[in-house]
Amino acid sequence: MKAGPDIAMVASLVGDPARANMLTALMDGRALTASELAHQAGITPQTASSHLSKLEAGGLIEPEKQGRHRYYRLTGSDVAHVLEGLAGLAERAGHTRVRTGPKEPALRRARICYDHLAGDLGVQMLDSLRKQRLVRQTKQAIELTGDGKRFMAEALQIDTEALAHPRRPVCKACLDWSERRHHLAGTLGAAVMNRFTELNWAARDPAPGSRVVNFTRTGEKRFAALFGSEQA
Repeated sequence: MKAGPDIAMVASLVGDPARANMLTALMDGRALTASELAHQAGITPQTASSHLSKLEAGGLIEPEKQGRHRYYRLTGSDVAHVLEGLAGLAERAGHTRVRTGPKEPALRRARICYDHLAGDLGVQMLDSLRKQRLVRQTKQAIELTGDGKRFMAEALQIDTEALAHPRRPVCKACLDWSERRHHLAGTLGAAVMNRFTELNWAARDPAPGSRVVNFTRTGEKRFAALFGSEQA
């Protein structure tokens, strides 16, 4: 046996259909109860408990107790990043689910990827930042330019100097599973999504497990003004 990270162990945890559904439900960054996750996976609470124990022992999820309830969330954005990448691989390889839910178009247009914007609009935003020369990108490495820092401060009131984090880059390219191109992740991606919410430009779908992001009419106009329209 070779020394080093045990990829097979992580793959076995993610590879079970029920556990994959649970992990996908947690990709919007919110914490869910065991019963909510059981519903998302289509299994009984007893079976869900066993799966959750394995995911927790494997370091992919962590529990949080609030009163009588026990909630679960992903242990970090790196878990969501891997899941998003696997979704893109499954899409490219043709491994898609036959039944398409009614919110599929909405999910492809705008959704949460852990804590940042993904989907058509997420990719459009990063494309626009590059075209405006507000960021420089080399493969997955993204860096804000001086103009980019000023843009974030003036347009969204984001102090980029305060976004440094010891375990997470300010800017990171995250491969979008539906567009198969990059959207903006990192602490900046999270800060931008947070500002959209604070300004009432966008809101997450409140349904448990939903990753859909709905933009208000004002939000649509402001997003288009900053990052262009979808028809552009």
